[in-house]
Amino acid sequence: MSLGDDHESSGGYGGTGQTRTRLPDSGDAFGDPRRRSSSRSLVTVVGVVVLLIAAIAFANRGDGDAESSGSGSDKAESSATAPTGKQPVKSKTGDIATGYAHTEQGAQSAATNYGIALGSADMYNLEKRHAIVNTVYAPDVAASQLPEFDQVYSKESFLEKLGLTKDGAAPSGQTFVSRVVPVGTKVTSYNDTTASVALWYTSLFGLSGENSKNPVTESWYTTTYQLKWVDGDWKVTGFTQKDGPVPVGRDQRASTAEDMSKAVEEYGGFTYAR
Repeated sequence: MSLGDDHESSGGYGGTGQTRTRLPDSGDAFGDPRRRSSSRSLVTVVGVVVLLIAAIAFANRGDGDAESSGSGSDKAESSATAPTGKQPVKSKTGDIATGYAHTEQGAQSAATNYGIALGSADMYNLEKRHAIVNTVYAPDVAASQLPEFDQVYSKESFLEKLGLTKDGAAPSGQTFVSRVVPVGTKVTSYNDTTASVALWYTSLFGLSGENSKNPVTESWYTTTYQLKWVDGDWKVTGFTQKDGPVPVGRDQRASTAEDMSKAVEEYGGFTYAR
């Protein structure tokens, strides 16, 4: 792990490159994805997971534009995330759906579900974090990167800045929210052994509670996952992440801390498949 001033995260492992994950500067006091912080001092995690999305979102914001794909005409093609008639994934490892089809559709489902897991509050708990990383990443990548994950997530100054305990739990009377909500996916490349899938999503992150100084906010990102077909399933090997596309915010009154906490506790997340 090293310090730097990078503004984009890029995939790659081993001798081929690094995956850079942005974390809060020690003076940013939790920051904000809309540049409330200076984002000049960044913690770089070599080859780790896509999503410290929570901390990343609040601490920094890159300058990349959302990707677009052309169809050879003025109007871009799109592929609806809709029912296909094929059976969804039925197996799982722990709480994460696994056993995806060896198809483009299977790769999209894998990238989406893995993104949800990697962006969850469970990543801040040691035992659950290890289970997630070992499930979604290719075995060789997971084994080499787990120490980096642990170094980042267990850093007390980092957790304190987020308002969490050393075990990644919210203070008494508050609820820690870290949730990824997918909007759509796009296959950017595919063959029998590898796939690249762009996932567009919004994320919710913060502490909900009457005494919270870091209320839950939303951010928008597109993360492109590099996947590899390993032992009969798709697994993550790298990623790139950029801001947006970001919609215009509607003039709606923010919910109370009590309502937000209640909603997060009562409404579970989804498993996505096409």
